[in-house]
Amino acid sequence: MSSAVSSLRSTLGELPAAQAAYRCAVAGRMRAERWGLALDEALRTRTGLTRPRGAAVGRILAYHSIGTESWGVNDVRPADFERHLQIAADDGWTFATPAEVLAAPERKQLAITFDDGATSVLDNAVPVLRHHGVPSTMFVVSGWADGGHDAGYAHVLDWAGLGRLETAGVTLASHSASHPDFGRLDAASAERELVESRTRLERMLGHEIDEFAIPFGQSANWTPEAGAIARRVYRTVYAQAVDTRPESTVPRTFITQIDRPLIFRAALTGAFDNWEEWFLGPR
Repeated sequence: MSSAVSSLRSTLGELPAAQAAYRCAVAGRMRAERWGLALDEALRTRTGLTRPRGAAVGRILAYHSIGTESWGVNDVRPADFERHLQIAADDGWTFATPAEVLAAPERKQLAITFDDGATSVLDNAVPVLRHHGVPSTMFVVSGWADGGHDAGYAHVLDWAGLGRLETAGVTLASHSASHPDFGRLDAASAERELVESRTRLERMLGHEIDEFAIPFGQSANWTPEAGAIARRVYRTVYAQAVDTRPESTVPRTFITQIDRPLIFRAALTGAFDNWEEWFLGPR
């Protein structure tokens, strides 16, 4: 993390006005950067000056809500979500589970995942996914399913809703107990978040949970200590970044409200693999 960003993060503290200003700055910077990188990718494609990519082609996408407007840049409109699926199919992608993508990274396979457990995923995304036979995974905050969330996250599924999600064919996995910024936790707190989430999910869902996605998911939101603990507790740990992800994590490509067809196609071809979301998590 740069010293300037770290200083800004400390200065903001808990002031509501500063928090609002910070979120506006994040959204503005994200919009400018994603459009800029997408346009650059489109120009390079037209002129044949594409950047060299790694051997892997398969990709795991990280969505959040699908029609929860209050979630801002993390929310994708239902019509845009359907358009994303159609674009991927038209461009020759086949849909798979994350495990299938990881098992054959050279294949043009796309996995759909969601973070946080938004009710709008059940309401708006699942019917589309079921209609087209597309598998998906939801990373769940166990404490939020218990009702332990603030007002900004009121639109999350409880255990009954998560049961309906599983019945609809969505795989459930862990997203921690309370969605903290692991980059600010000591080892004992990180272990508590990781273990309690798995224990609670397994008790309530009645089956093993061995996958985990890092809240916020950027390099600043994780520590080597948390990584060592997570590898003991879970089989697979997912980030929300690609080339900049923490060590020993699985890459996912973050998809946002901003991602119109040009940006979405750029995401699929790797234009944002070296890009990270600027939001640093709660202060």
